[in-house]
Amino acid sequence: MPNFSLLPHEGKFFKLFEESAQNAVEVGQKLKDLLQNWDHVEDKVAGIADLEHKGDNITHQIATELHRTFVTPFDREDITLLSQSLDDVVDFIHSAADFMLLYRVEQPSQRAKELADVIVEITLEVQKAIAQLKKHIDQRQMLKHCVEINRMENVGDRIYRAALAELFANSTDVVYIIKWREIYEHMETVTDRCEDVANVLEGVALKYS
Repeated sequence: MPNFSLLPHEGKFFKLFEESAQNAVEVGQKLKDLLQNWDHVEDKVAGIADLEHKGDNITHQIATELHRTFVTPFDREDITLLSQSLDDVVDFIHSAADFMLLYRVEQPSQRAKELADVIVEITLEVQKAIAQLKKHIDQRQMLKHCVEINRMENVGDRIYRAALAELFANSTDVVYIIKWREIYEHMETVTDRCEDVANVLEGVALKYS
């Protein structure tokens, strides 16, 4: 398949997208560390919040560049969707961690740890896919990353469903169930938003090849 260069002189967008993807990876890794090493929870969640604010700033910069730029590297709608989806990934990771703190979770569940592992893997794959934008896009390579993101979203969905099934089967504490159901939902939504990123990137690859 032919390769296509997305206006390399518009490098600001690509740089910001790479920063946003890198930020998502770092937030995912901090969530995994929080769950694997359940100590200094408040400080760790504060660190995640700091990166969430950093992500908001990157999203704002992309929006500002979009308003300043007459000729964009690809469709404005796709730039906006990609930016918002990356921001949502970070937002939902932060929400999951924040609710663990607010709900005073005593210990993370095994399923939460498994979801955190998936979040780290899927954000790393998103980062690899985003890196393709600044190059001569290889449609086949981009689609390969997108397929892998979709696969990991399915893995996350299976873990989420198993977590809910176990939650309702093993506990009669309604408050406990409500707390963990919400945390699981936020974690599973992270993988959904990564899939949204993949859908945008797949569309860009197909349009510009």
